[in-house]
Amino acid sequence: MPYEMKVDGMAEISELLGKMEDEATKVAARALYEGAGIMADEIRKGADTIKTGQGSDRSEARYATPEEKEIVLKAAAGIAKFNKNGTEVDTSVGFRNAGYTQLNGKTVPVPLIVNSINSGTSFMHKQPFIRKAANKAAPKAMQAMRDSIEESFEKMKK
Repeated sequence: MPYEMKVDGMAEISELLGKMEDEATKVAARALYEGAGIMADEIRKGADTIKTGQGSDRSEARYATPEEKEIVLKAAAGIAKFNKNGTEVDTSVGFRNAGYTQLNGKTVPVPLIVNSINSGTSFMHKQPFIRKAANKAAPKAMQAMRDSIEESFEKMKK
């Protein structure tokens, strides 16, 4: 004896799943932007923690000069253009395209100053403010992204 099964609402579920598929990249991009904004804000706050000192001869390591710290603060971490590849969306947060500035009468790339402070050099103490800020912001950014995605999909259900 054959069994028969009736299911109501499958068309609605199918339509909802189709809509979710169509909107997935937009939803992911919106969520990523929220998370990247939190990350950029935290990196800007981290730049405030850079220790400064007076420049010295290169015989001993020094901290960043007040001028170098000011350059980093003015440059502020930015969010790169989103890279959308099919269903994937990614970006980066940092100082890569921060441009150039004048330091001690020379034109210097801002990312070079940031990397020198963040990673240290043979003549400058290491102050990993970007890594610390990223580690601090990661849970907040992930939660904001989760909330954004859930909110978007809840709106689609209605």
